[in-house]
Amino acid sequence: MAQNEIHDPEIKPQTSSQSAETNNTKSKPSSLETQMSTTSTMIPTTSWFTPKRLLALFCVINLLNYVDRGAIASNGVNGSRGTCTEGGTCTSGTGIQGDFNLNNFEDGVLSSAFMVGLLVASPIFASLAKSVNPFRLIGVGLSVWTVASLCCGFSFNFWSISVSRMLVGVGEASFISLAAPFIDDNAPVSQKTAWLAIFYMCIPTGYAIGYVYGGLVGSYIGWRSAFWIESVLMLPFAIAGFVMKPLQLKGEHSTLVLISCKNSAKMYDQFSRFFNDMKELLGDKVYVVNVLGYIAYNFVLGAYSYWGPKAGYNIYHMTDADLIFGGITIVCGILGTIAGGLVLDFMSNTLPNAFKLLSITTFIGAAFCFGAFLFRSMYGFLVLFAIGELLVFATQGPVNYVSLHCVKPSLRPLSMAISTVAIHIFGDVPSSPLVGVLQDCINNWRTTALILTSILFPAAGIWFIGIFLHSVDIFNEDDEQQESNVEGSSTMPLLQVNAGEISTSTRSQEP
Repeated sequence: MAQNEIHDPEIKPQTSSQSAETNNTKSKPSSLETQMSTTSTMIPTTSWFTPKRLLALFCVINLLNYVDRGAIASNGVNGSRGTCTEGGTCTSGTGIQGDFNLNNFEDGVLSSAFMVGLLVASPIFASLAKSVNPFRLIGVGLSVWTVASLCCGFSFNFWSISVSRMLVGVGEASFISLAAPFIDDNAPVSQKTAWLAIFYMCIPTGYAIGYVYGGLVGSYIGWRSAFWIESVLMLPFAIAGFVMKPLQLKGEHSTLVLISCKNSAKMYDQFSRFFNDMKELLGDKVYVVNVLGYIAYNFVLGAYSYWGPKAGYNIYHMTDADLIFGGITIVCGILGTIAGGLVLDFMSNTLPNAFKLLSITTFIGAAFCFGAFLFRSMYGFLVLFAIGELLVFATQGPVNYVSLHCVKPSLRPLSMAISTVAIHIFGDVPSSPLVGVLQDCINNWRTTALILTSILFPAAGIWFIGIFLHSVDIFNEDDEQQESNVEGSSTMPLLQVNAGEISTSTRSQEP
């Protein structure tokens, strides 16, 4: 109809009011363009994925990542060194520590080795997400993880298993910096923190299952089999990353379109963009304070997760330390993490409220954990430690909510990557070896545990400072710019929308 009017020789000149109306109409995006822009940052209705299925998929992958960490920390896989009495009676070592004759420092280094790969690869994957589809990056990373886990089972000395663990970290890096932004994009607005809490609930749950899994597999069929089984379980998810229909992150559409139009862009442009993004990120006081508190928190939690079963065995003579610590962690981790997300959503999920929840729960949780290690009775310890863990794990949803919402959408993958790098390189990477050195020096697990637990109090203090910082949730800041870029580009968005469906939808909206 419009085309016939254009070629009609009897078309009358427009009046000034009609011209103004036409110009105003042109200045606004059409319903088709608006729908394309909106769809490009969401899961298409034709996709097999629904937001809940995407959340479930990422939760299972995250669970497997942390099952691996729990397994290598378990007594069944980690084992112990051989010992000799003064009378000359010797017992052989067990597990990794026994087979490779590792001291506590070397054993602690082994727990942190995978972090090296994760630290190096996380910023790389986060930057590549602007020019390569994130789902494909996850597929590549999980493939590396699968092969590296297989190699852990074939390791023959300290260095071979250390290198394999580093490669496990490279594989995990692709997933850990991209999954949270995907979940945040697709979660209902009123439940964003709760959805993030469900995802991060897999951390304590995975550790706990890993303790039990590693103890059982290590005891019955050997510690090497634990890594081989993990590799087989992760393989389908690595393949899925390559075959599933690509999805797109909020805030990344304009960058992907521009890159697809300018294939001749040079590498220094990528580096320039990365350094500009880093400068903006590190200049954000809210983000920096949040990460500093997270570093101190993770320093303690990282050492707890690795040395916990061994400390419990030595202090309280727990014969089933893996099972006991696994049980406490899985129950308190699930309840605490979900409760933290639900409470923040109930309070209204704002950045100041997140900092209030972080500081209060961490301080009270630290007091309970500190008191637990003062108890001589194992049962008194278990009760207080369970309450402490319940409170401490309530931080998982709020702390990641702050990292996602204090920066603009296009910086979220980098925000998560740098947060991950920081909490590991300054947190649990040095904490496990340092606790091993401390224990070698003082040879008293109770004192070592009390010194470690006290570091939670500074973490609560740092997050308390965040309450008073000027903070603005700029989650939707890029929406208008993203829409205008879509309108002005001749390149179709990454998520193709069926033209027939759009036209049908558009007609249905017409009066």
